[in-house]
Amino acid sequence: MQALYIDEPLAARLGEVSEPKMGNGDVLLKIRVIGFCGTDLSTFRGKNPLVSYPRIPGHEIAATILEAGRDVPAKFSIGRNLAVLPYNNCGKCASCLRQRPNACLNNKTLGVQQDGALSTLFSVPWQKLYPADRLGLRELALVEPLAVGFHAIQRGRVEAQDVVAVVGCGTVGLSAIAAASARGATVIGIDLDDAKLALARLTGAAHTINSRTQDAGALLKELTAGHGPDVVVEAVGTPDTFRFAVEQVAYTGRVVYIGYAKEPVAYETRLFILKELDILGARNSATEFPTVIEMLEAGRFPVEAAISKTVPFEEAAEALEAWNAAPQAFTKIHIQVS
Repeated sequence: MQALYIDEPLAARLGEVSEPKMGNGDVLLKIRVIGFCGTDLSTFRGKNPLVSYPRIPGHEIAATILEAGRDVPAKFSIGRNLAVLPYNNCGKCASCLRQRPNACLNNKTLGVQQDGALSTLFSVPWQKLYPADRLGLRELALVEPLAVGFHAIQRGRVEAQDVVAVVGCGTVGLSAIAAASARGATVIGIDLDDAKLALARLTGAAHTINSRTQDAGALLKELTAGHGPDVVVEAVGTPDTFRFAVEQVAYTGRVVYIGYAKEPVAYETRLFILKELDILGARNSATEFPTVIEMLEAGRFPVEAAISKTVPFEEAAEALEAWNAAPQAFTKIHIQVS
């Protein structure tokens, strides 16, 4: 069967891969839709330090059950569509012992530390499956990336009285906006692209700022009576946006980092102390899949608008090349595998 390989930076192709093996507790999946995310783009560009080559990407997964092992619960029936939790934890490290397996020291995410699901068939343990019969395949492939933003809002302890600035309105940033808005917070979306800011407003942002053409710092002060946002969520991953979050957040505020900076970040660390900040990382998602599924079932996310491009499996490599050439042109790319 075929899979998409990233052989080395800037080199992707379709190639053959062995059919998956199944254990008694595994489910064989027919892969239907795979979403590309910023991690996949970083892998393609050679800027993902967690990846070795060659690597099969694919961790935003919509699939259909083809076969179930004998120890799989009956509810995972043949023909059922579902989303897949793509993280694998060790159960023994400090994070796992604290019941936070999403931050496992030895985590192996599909498509990152191990080969992913961008192939015809794939098998996983039944515990990784999230059926959602009321969702279509596109919605199912959005569950994982949206859950990442929901987890960031959970980490930031966002409440209804908060003003939350989300820096970066790609898919994960949009999900953070949706999650904060659902909690009743006032949300400000910040991006360089007007089309993504329009999506941010559809998703729940009360205000938007184009940081390419507007003074983002001055506008944040204006919108918060001079205080700055209570919470800043960074969903870009650049030194400038890492520093911006600390500089703009209110005194005693919270900064949540989702994006991976690709190089060291130099800070004016006195702000950490003067503002008495909570600086938090948010990795993967923890228990947010059911909440995201509920949101999608209720139609509270602009699915059609958020998916920039859908291409057939045969054009997956070309889609990565196009995204690399014009990253601002895309919010979410979906690969229609079958």
